[in-house]
Amino acid sequence: MKEAGCYDESTNGVVVMGEPESQTLQIQQVVYRILDANLDRAREGLRIIEEWCRFGLNNVHLAGECKRLRQEVAQWHTAELRAARDTLSDPGTDLTHPGEEQRTGIKSLLQANFCRVEEAMRVLEEYSKLHNPNMGKEFKQMRYRVYTLESNLMGYQRYQLLWRSRLYLVTSVSDNLLTTVEAALKGGLTILQYRDKIGDDTVRLANATKLRQLCHTYGALFIVNDRVDLALAVDADGVHLGQQDLPISIARQLLGSQRLIGVSTTNPEEMQGAIAGGADYIGVGPVYETPTKAGKPAAGLEYVSYAAKNCTIPWFAIGGIDANNVNDVIDAGAQRVAVVRSLMQAEQPTLVTQYFLSQLNRIKPAS
Repeated sequence: MKEAGCYDESTNGVVVMGEPESQTLQIQQVVYRILDANLDRAREGLRIIEEWCRFGLNNVHLAGECKRLRQEVAQWHTAELRAARDTLSDPGTDLTHPGEEQRTGIKSLLQANFCRVEEAMRVLEEYSKLHNPNMGKEFKQMRYRVYTLESNLMGYQRYQLLWRSRLYLVTSVSDNLLTTVEAALKGGLTILQYRDKIGDDTVRLANATKLRQLCHTYGALFIVNDRVDLALAVDADGVHLGQQDLPISIARQLLGSQRLIGVSTTNPEEMQGAIAGGADYIGVGPVYETPTKAGKPAAGLEYVSYAAKNCTIPWFAIGGIDANNVNDVIDAGAQRVAVVRSLMQAEQPTLVTQYFLSQLNRIKPAS
């Protein structure tokens, strides 16, 4: 009989205190089955993530890290562990959850599989201590690498969609808020900012939660105006700040590096300050006078032309832009525009969205 708690080189396992060797071997087989199942789970999840990095994002670096992790996991998937597999008697094969039956979009699919991989690696880290302590150390480090991969991938997805976005809807208070937003999303909208200066926080939280879900269902970015706390509370893709709001540096500390920060600017000095401060995108305007920015003089098309020549990050012309003047804004150099009333007060938001996009998409690729 082996001593309890000793690592046994002959069986690659731990002998349990006071238990006969036959029972120890049974426990060893259970551990092997657990390791085998979670090695499979980790490899499958990584492959699903890898396919999106490769074919969806065309990103060789992210796809390469997925592949390296997957191959490192495979090195530990020995014939000895595979031999312990007993699928027919596994009660877990019939267990399911409604959330596993559908995915609302690419983001939910990726998050589900990152959770799958991370949970599997934690199981592997713990149970491999009963099999091979070196394996536990390896999977601890791999788990941290998966966390980093998740953060980088989600951040990259946001930046890529931001660069592709042409039309940005900023909401106003409306009895038809959700209906109007969904109609715009159906028309092809890819970035939405929730702006509500008068509602109380319970209303804002409820609306933001519903809007975030809508945006993610349609594959669009969801940004919260001003409120970093609300953005974090609903897992928004970022926040949009005015010149009198939190400094970009403080917002970045709170939001982390993977969420987006936009800043409103009205002149070249504010633009350069936002870029130097680390903004991911800026608003350029107001191009025309608008009740949304009551009392603020129009920056005019001259500022749009300046931005077209000098702005090094994505920017959206904003302020009084509608179907009648959008082409003037485009001719001044804008490749992206943000609107409020033109969509929020439209009788047919889907058609108006499609019109704006048809005009914006006829120009050269956004930069």
